[in-house]
Amino acid sequence: MVAGETERRGAARPDTADGEAGALNAAERKQLDVVRRFGTVGALLLAVGSLGAGAAPVFNPVFRLPVLGLFSRMTTVSLAIAFSGVFMIVLAWLGLGRLSRPGRARVVSVPQMARTLVMWIAPLVFTVPSFSRDVYSYLAQSEIVALGLDPYTVGPAQALGINHPLTQGVPTMWRETPSPYGPLFLTLGQAVSWLTGDHVVMGVAAHRMLALLGLAMAVWALPRLARRFGVSPVSALWLGAANPLVLFHLVVGVHNEALAIGLMLVGFELALSRMARVTPDGPFPPWQRGELLWYAIGAAVITLGAAVKIPAALALGFLGVMIARRLGGKWKHLFGVAGGLGVVFLVVLTAASLGSGLGYGWVSTLNTAATIKSWMAPMTALGFGAGGMGILLGLGNHIDAAITVSRLVGAVIGPLIAAKLLMDSFRWRLRPLTGLGVALGAVLVFGATVQPWYLLWAAVPLAAAAGNTKFRTAAMLISAALAVALAPTGATFDGRVFVLPYTYIGAAAVTLLALAAVWRYLPREERAPADKVTGGAPQAMP
Repeated sequence: MVAGETERRGAARPDTADGEAGALNAAERKQLDVVRRFGTVGALLLAVGSLGAGAAPVFNPVFRLPVLGLFSRMTTVSLAIAFSGVFMIVLAWLGLGRLSRPGRARVVSVPQMARTLVMWIAPLVFTVPSFSRDVYSYLAQSEIVALGLDPYTVGPAQALGINHPLTQGVPTMWRETPSPYGPLFLTLGQAVSWLTGDHVVMGVAAHRMLALLGLAMAVWALPRLARRFGVSPVSALWLGAANPLVLFHLVVGVHNEALAIGLMLVGFELALSRMARVTPDGPFPPWQRGELLWYAIGAAVITLGAAVKIPAALALGFLGVMIARRLGGKWKHLFGVAGGLGVVFLVVLTAASLGSGLGYGWVSTLNTAATIKSWMAPMTALGFGAGGMGILLGLGNHIDAAITVSRLVGAVIGPLIAAKLLMDSFRWRLRPLTGLGVALGAVLVFGATVQPWYLLWAAVPLAAAAGNTKFRTAAMLISAALAVALAPTGATFDGRVFVLPYTYIGAAAVTLLALAAVWRYLPREERAPADKVTGGAPQAMP
């Protein structure tokens, strides 16, 4: 197996893959060109529509600009334009998936996939933040740190005042709450605040650069991890980096998950870079030169990801399983590795916490998001359902109690699933990176709060490790559905829900016209065998 990842039947070497695919022919390169342009036009439409339909700051600088200011006065039209862009990007991504499907005779190369990703991201860099207003909370909390105050004890309203331009951009529900983010992220945010002050547009641009840095790290790590685990690197990039949820929520929405996931994946890849290949029955070679050092470096980088958002810390458990298996797969190896990685984790996290001047206050605010009761979280929805049933049965309104109980159940189920996956990985029954993706998904789905971009914690690692067509199809359908379901406004439509049908109909009409114009040039389906998922990919343009 590759980098310690083995099954009893063996697997591909890291530098090769069974069923190496060829480069696209001339007709397929034409199809790729059409798909690229279709997605780029969609990105441009989303950028234009965001001027009036995005989660713009309270003091919108675009409002007074000639021509561009018109979009902020025509929100329904802007929303239709933005949705047109969303639909076109999703369709382009699906078309790109046909050209990168494992099992095809010819597939997109890694450089071609990377250039496609750059083409689609370039217009999105200039969009108004959309799908969420979290970036304004980042700015306000970073300003609190820059002023020398503790963001883990006070919220933007108390620290900055309700009339401060950065506070006014924060959603009302979060103005009184302390920061739930790690010390590394707030330290980076402090630097942003020093550079941009209370200039909202420049602050958003700086935080978007951090998100792009995180995405670049993921793009670097994904194909390398995919090769190690016998998965097509092109397929991994398609699902893990070109995914519309990545484009919409990490690039356009400027979520710090980009930085946390990027650091987590880079750390995992660095740690595996010197790991010897082993099988369950051995042999287990002695330490390679520099092997222990790279384990420590990888663990340190993963810990930095956890210092942005704590879920990244779960990767240390699955990295530890791989190291223990490489040493011989005995319990003494597992406990020894756990102790070593624990030391690295505590040292790096303490350095980040104390070096930031914020200490460990972040530990007490990790559950801040739980103050919101959202139907999107299965355990919260279960509590709502149980409480509502009690009302119907005449037992009184106990919705809050029901939600508390259901969330407690979820807080037990998620970690138990993660522990089971760790044990399965340790016993050679499961690829550790697959276990990591599923474990992150379980912990987050059974958590108190769920957002569409939380799916990326599971989808991105699984893109590099879960090598089966059923997973790829399921992930594709879920990603596409969530991508088109959430409006770019980053807010509810209370009192104006009637707007949505008009915008969806208008956007669908525009998208269908665009689709009709390029229909004959689009890639056609090429059926792959159900179990053909680990095909290789060309590494350069023909």
